[in-house]
Amino acid sequence: MGKSASKQFSEEVLRCHNEFRRKHQAPPLKLSSKLSREATRYAESLASTRILKHSVESSRGSCGENLAWASYDQSGKDVADRWYDEVKQYNFGRPGFSSGTGHFTAMVWKSTNKLGVGKATASDGSSFVVARYFPAGNITNQGHFENNVLPVKSTT
Repeated sequence: MGKSASKQFSEEVLRCHNEFRRKHQAPPLKLSSKLSREATRYAESLASTRILKHSVESSRGSCGENLAWASYDQSGKDVADRWYDEVKQYNFGRPGFSSGTGHFTAMVWKSTNKLGVGKATASDGSSFVVARYFPAGNITNQGHFENNVLPVKSTT
């Protein structure tokens, strides 16, 4: 994958995140080259092992992280839409973390302000995508969901 393709992919993921964040009253994210380098490095390591698991950094809470795998080359919009789709399972009346909504809550976490995106292709043609969020939100801040994961603002 050429440099321009990865930059285009990152910008597409960022644009989709910010469209979803706007709906949930969260300020736009900025793309971080440092986070993107780390995300790319991690995506490459996932592609080499072909095992999808969260990084040590995210387990420690030094960054938030979303992962995606597909047997094909994923578009940025495809990945972001799949993560955001978890909004259907999120209960705004009982805010909190659940493994079924973690991708969504990481995307719209209000106090997160930086995003890094990485993508790598495995030898079998499958693709691994890593999104890194800073500061980390949904895993490390159990009591803060009601202030950071806001319902869609009605446009009426």
